[in-house]
Amino acid sequence: MPVFRTPASQAKKALRRVLALKTPRHDNRNDGKVHSVGTARSYERALTRVAKWMRERRDNKGLEKLTAEEARTYLEKRALSVRQKTLDQERQALQTLPLVGKLERVKSDPTLKPTRLATEGRAYTPEQVEVIAQAQTPRNALATRIAYASGVRATELLTLMPASERPASEHREWSPDRFDGMGNVRLYTVDGKGGLKREVALPLYLAEQLEACRLKKPERVTDRGVHCKQYYDLGGGNAWSKSFSTASKYELGWSTGAHGLRHGYAQDRMDELQGSGYEHASALETVSQELGHFRADITRVYLR
Repeated sequence: MPVFRTPASQAKKALRRVLALKTPRHDNRNDGKVHSVGTARSYERALTRVAKWMRERRDNKGLEKLTAEEARTYLEKRALSVRQKTLDQERQALQTLPLVGKLERVKSDPTLKPTRLATEGRAYTPEQVEVIAQAQTPRNALATRIAYASGVRATELLTLMPASERPASEHREWSPDRFDGMGNVRLYTVDGKGGLKREVALPLYLAEQLEACRLKKPERVTDRGVHCKQYYDLGGGNAWSKSFSTASKYELGWSTGAHGLRHGYAQDRMDELQGSGYEHASALETVSQELGHFRADITRVYLR
């Protein structure tokens, strides 16, 4: 029978059978129970990620029926994007499930070190972005996915609005090549630097998630001294940036800051446009407009 519980509720239920928070750990080290509140929180977060992974695979049987073989598959996939400490903690969380039992240690990718970023720039990969998002609250996770998919700045997340309700600035000459090759998208506008209102494109699945967070009436918010109206219950601004960096350090062991998502967007779009036949200069100009720069020299910085 399909499981309709949310990943978070599945994790809570699965952990309930091994919780022993009121009993001291030093007298019960080998009882297979969770005695620490902090450990319980970490395990719950880890099992929520596992449940989400199962859902993405369209496996609706639920956490309590996860097998040891499936748990191993999950860990091997995670080993490509997280460091050893996180991987070991998730293995321990998985071992609390009834059908999993003891798992052999899986080693993380040895290239996942903070120093590797010195030569690879600030950009995040799609796999890293998803790992980070899964460690955030739902509203911050959605903001992270939107920022990566559209290249918007932290404060701009707070100003998202359907393009049908607020058009882009008319004093600019916008390239018709913007968003070429992105498939089915929905256009929004953001209020960017200098008051420039530009269009950004969201994949339909993200647009639908965003619309589900629409506020009944806009709220006035202030971020780092900038006042704006927010139309969605969505993370953004300095608070979201801090959340992103914290989650990145916890999951990956390093952080290049939320601005690294714009770097990732720029590099992905350049690859996409050039792969479809655009000359480098034309692709650079298009991406520059999508990022709200209108200056190719600035966009080149994002490609390092």
